Amino acid sequence: MRVKRAGILLLIALSAVAVGLCVSLSSSSGNELVPEMLVPVRLNEVLTNDMSDTSSLSGMDAAIMRYMRQWNLRGTSLSIMRNDSLLYSKGYGWADAESGEPMEPPMIMRVASVSKLLTATGIMVLKERGLLSLQDTVFGPGGILQDTAYTSVIKDPAYKKITVEDLLRHKGGFTSSAGDPMFSMRTIIQQNHLGCPVDRNAFLKTQLRRRLRFQPGTSQYYSNFGYLLLSMIVEEVSGLDYETFMQENVLHPAGCYGMRIAGNYYEDRYPDEVKYYNGADTLLVEEFNNSGRMVDRCYGGNDIRFLSGAGAWVTSTPELARFVASIDGKPEVPDIISKESVDEMTRWIDENTYSLGWNDTKPTGEWTRTGTFSGTSALVKYYPDGECWIMVTNTSTWKGPGFTRYTAGLFRNLREKYSASLPSRNLFYDTITTN
Repeated sequence: MRVKRAGILLLIALSAVAVGLCVSLSSSSGNELVPEMLVPVRLNEVLTNDMSDTSSLSGMDAAIMRYMRQWNLRGTSLSIMRNDSLLYSKGYGWADAESGEPMEPPMIMRVASVSKLLTATGIMVLKERGLLSLQDTVFGPGGILQDTAYTSVIKDPAYKKITVEDLLRHKGGFTSSAGDPMFSMRTIIQQNHLGCPVDRNAFLKTQLRRRLRFQPGTSQYYSNFGYLLLSMIVEEVSGLDYETFMQENVLHPAGCYGMRIAGNYYEDRYPDEVKYYNGADTLLVEEFNNSGRMVDRCYGGNDIRFLSGAGAWVTSTPELARFVASIDGKPEVPDIISKESVDEMTRWIDENTYSLGWNDTKPTGEWTRTGTFSGTSALVKYYPDGECWIMVTNTSTWKGPGFTRYTAGLFRNLREKYSASLPSRNLFYDTITTN
């Protein structure tokens, strides 16, 4: 689009300054300079499969379709970024097979524990604002969470030692020896004679009365419950509910407008959300709320919404790529956290220490974030050469969390064969050229 009137040009320029647009200069066919304004787009409103259809990548399309057939995946979304430029974003298969709705890049899906990366970033935002320290204690005198409605049951003095960083690194002392409490709601309701819906304070009482399994900070054990506590810390420190704080202070500044907390049932789906499938297990299960009703495991088998920052977000893969671009320390997309915070989140300590929000960040610069539960599998792979590959499916497999290892292998093969064929462009932006 060519803008000729000075008044319109001035308006665009002022808008560019207001939203922090990037401006570059490139040569036209002559010697004059033609300014190009890179205007961030709302990805879920503009991207389509057609934008990533190219004959040079037909082999990659075929390989992905073979992979989907191998694992009986109904639908898959793939986005590829290089040095903060979105090169490729495409859906494969079905967003809803029964209605014949194809998968497209804007379709949002549950991303399970990828949600922890968002939550960790929210904590870093609060840290940079001086509202908390990673060494702040969570419970006890001076702790962040002081509500006696649930802290009154704490008997183990080790709780007073848990820090924010311990929760981020899964070092809080919690284990799943009696089952993951976030996925054992029906059992907890039965054992503790709770009503439904379960009040969060009542749920916390059932967990905080237990002794910790190890001294905080001395070992690690992956804990969804720890990230529920982090979600509560976000609320306590910010004064906002978790979802509102994250959208207004983390996601929207990152250019992500379609990320939301998921619902539990098929009827709760957002208009642009996929349908989920149990590829490996189609048997009905008892509803999480102890109603006695038999339900599809994807829709009522677990209380997804209750997971909050531990695993409840839905997003599209291009917006997830945009989020990663906003926390990776590269200059092309402005980061929402400082370089110091990026370094802290991605610092490798040793093989027995989780990174902050990420599953693993290797000394080589390869970062990994996974997420899996019934009806979905998500993998974010950030590579030392600046490429980031993100795949999310709407179908679970019999491999459970182990399935992401196969997807990582798929990425490895596809990168080797097709990385050089990816188009040179940036789908994060529209370009307005003026002269």
